[in-house]
Amino acid sequence: MDKHLAAGNTVDLMSYAPEHFRWEQQGSVGLITLNRPERKNPLTFDSYAELRDLFRTLCYAPAVKAIVVQGAGGNFCSGGDVHEIIGPLTQMSMPDLLAFTRMTGDLVKAMRACPQPVIASIDGVCAGAGAIIAMASDMRVGTARSKTAFLFTRVGLAGCDMGACAILPRIVGQGRASDLLYTGRSLGGEEGYSWGFLNRLVEPEQVLETALALATDLASGPSFGHAMTKKMLHQEWAMGVDEAIESEAQAQAICMMTQDFHRAYHAFVAKQKPVFEGN
Repeated sequence: MDKHLAAGNTVDLMSYAPEHFRWEQQGSVGLITLNRPERKNPLTFDSYAELRDLFRTLCYAPAVKAIVVQGAGGNFCSGGDVHEIIGPLTQMSMPDLLAFTRMTGDLVKAMRACPQPVIASIDGVCAGAGAIIAMASDMRVGTARSKTAFLFTRVGLAGCDMGACAILPRIVGQGRASDLLYTGRSLGGEEGYSWGFLNRLVEPEQVLETALALATDLASGPSFGHAMTKKMLHQEWAMGVDEAIESEAQAQAICMMTQDFHRAYHAFVAKQKPVFEGN
């Protein structure tokens, strides 16, 4: 992928074959599967980096218009692998530890920066870094048996990992985020839905189907407009209301220059459903 990016070209991910997780492109929807089901899909140093690199590359993949992330075998992700990450971390120097924590944070930055909406399909265990990946997604589909836990204090660390103290309160509120980040307790699916952490609550056999249907629906929409919505949702955190209104005026004026906007108008006049092409 690097040579294409250096040349300033777009990237075709149809034949992309990552080493540390599965990738499938179903039409214009990309499906990431964390695929170590025998250990509830933990992350390693290499899988962190490969996920980060994929989300960075998605900025150059306009044929992919939405992303779904799931885990294999009835669980989402159990976080950092105890033997392959946690153990080695106890032997590292401060510079190496900081390089690692910055790298994990770069995964969240890359998820936020890619233009595609990201949907987490959550079943079973969703813990530690797995909970962060779910949190960093734009939307979350879960089940009643899903268990989301920000476990960092349980292993003697702070709850402020990979942007959790900034992002989680914006999803569930400051008090509820404090509850989860201080205690490290599990957030069940029904409670997560009532709190607004989960956008949809479905049966286990429907969770991937529902996430893919949502992603497919978004992928059929105005992808340039969705990318602008995502950028403004993140960018406006650091703005006052007046700045936000001005930024949205500029963003909307840019979107009005797209052919998708014109297609929607002509379809409305003709009493037809618009077909969006992302330009």
